[in-house]
Order: sequence, then structure tokens, then C-alpha cells
Amino acid sequence: MPSLSVVTGAFGFTGKHIATRLLANGERVKTITGHADSPNDFGGQISAVPFYFDAPDKLTAELVGATTLYNTYWVRFGRGEVTFERAVQNIKTLIKAAKDAGVQRLVHISITNPSLDSPYPYFNGKAQVEQAIRESGLSYAIVRPAFVFGEGDVLLNNIAWMLRRFPFFFVPGTGEYQLQPIYVEDLARLAVEAAEKPEDLTVDAIGPETYSFNELVDLVARAVGSKARILHLNPRAALVSSRLIGRALNDVVLTWDEVGGLRDNLLFSEGPPTGTVSLRDWMAYGQIAASLGAEYASELKRHYLR
Repeated sequence: MPSLSVVTGAFGFTGKHIATRLLANGERVKTITGHADSPNDFGGQISAVPFYFDAPDKLTAELVGATTLYNTYWVRFGRGEVTFERAVQNIKTLIKAAKDAGVQRLVHISITNPSLDSPYPYFNGKAQVEQAIRESGLSYAIVRPAFVFGEGDVLLNNIAWMLRRFPFFFVPGTGEYQLQPIYVEDLARLAVEAAEKPEDLTVDAIGPETYSFNELVDLVARAVGSKARILHLNPRAALVSSRLIGRALNDVVLTWDEVGGLRDNLLFSEGPPTGTVSLRDWMAYGQIAASLGAEYASELKRHYLR
């Protein structure tokens, strides 16, 4: 019988691509998700169960028989009872359940440059999770993507959406901070390959190109034919502007952790590229340029307002 892999969030952006690759490899796949009853693109190929973070015994039972657990669960921002602290605790519960269930390998999707000393809860929380994984005794691989792009992503799509619709686009600070976009298929490949390695490892998932944020915005603007004027604002002013837009859209457009992570070059790695697909080449395809930013992608609708 084919081996069983469990993917948290297989109906989401990153998890979907990991699950698709696993199915193509002939593996059985189960997902643990916050939207177990939602329609999905997999039909009956993947069984779906709730997270059961508040019922660890149930969570452990759902992991019994799995060879590998791929964790993509995290939160982009806090909302109500959903906080970074709660997300860290939930993943610790998941780690213990995986160990108790006899899972052989844990592959965790993290972020470039997490730190326990970080002033940003997003990056600090990611570091806490990594520490818990290393102390768990499980065989593990930690994959650290920078800025992930691909069909169905939120951040790049919404940059394009705003460039298409507004006469101005606000860049926090100088815009000279760097990032290394990685294609979501490259990230999924790295995750699946990492599961097959015997040693514990941590690898940065970064694409073949480095852009300043200014260059990224310019690339997207040219791809979608935008005439928007690029304005550089004080980071806090840019965040206030994004919040005003967010109120109109009933969404969170930008967070202070994202602004700070960009300005502090936390989406940049000194390591060699591990992805192969160029953002520039990907956006050069006619269909991509036509669809990128054609509709707004709401984070709240995807994860909180279903």
C-alpha cells in the first residue's frame, strides 16, 4: 500500500501544491484543515478532518499511520481569538501528536530569518515553532521560504490589483530593501525532497532572482500595464493608508510585521538559490499577466469569513 502523508492546510495556497505533488508521486494524502467541509479541487482524492487542536487525542488518532507530516499551518495576522501565541501553541500540540502517533518525518514550512529576539510576532513565533521542532526528538526538515508567488497567491496578486485600480501606489520607506521570490511549485518540490532525506535539516527556499521592493513593484506594474505613480511614504503612514484601504475592502491589506520584515531585509538570504523559476519569466506568460490582479484576493474571506 502507498505511504500516507498528512498535509495541514492542503486546501490553501502552499499546502495545495504540496498535496498535488504527493498525489502525483502515488502517495495517499490526508489533510488536517480548518475548512474540512469546504469544496476543494481534489474531489475524493484527499480525506479531510478538522484540526482538533483542542482534542489532542483525536489529533493523534488522525496522524496514526502517517509516514510524513507536512505542516503549512500558520496565521498571517491575529484576529480575535486567533493570535500568534495561539498558533505557536497549536503547532506544539501538533508536534506532540505527531510524535505520539509515530510519524517518521516532520516537514515544516517556516520563513526566512526567524528569530527569538525578533520584535515582530510573526518572525518571533516562527522561531518558537522551529525551536519546538528541534527539541521534539522527531526527524525533521524546516523549509524557509521568502516571498512565495504563483497562481492563487494573495500578496503579489493584490499588489497587481492595486496597481491596476489606483492612480497611486504607496511604498513603505525607501523601497530598496530586498526580497527573493520563490515559485510555489519550487517550494512544494523542496518540501517533498526534504521529506526524503535522512538527516535533520533547515533550508532556505529562495528563488533565482533578487529584487528590491521598488524593482518588484515596477515589474508588476509593467506586466499589468499600470500607469500608477509610485509614492514613498514613511512606513507608519503607508501602514495607515493600507488600513484605510483595508476598511473599504473589509480585509487586512498589510501588517506592521510585513512592513518591518521587508525593511529589515528578512525576506533575503545570503544562501544560494534553491528555486529555479524566475518571477520575471513567470509573469511574461500572457495568461498570467492578464489574470494577475484581475480580482482582489481577500485574506479574511479565505480564512476567517467562510
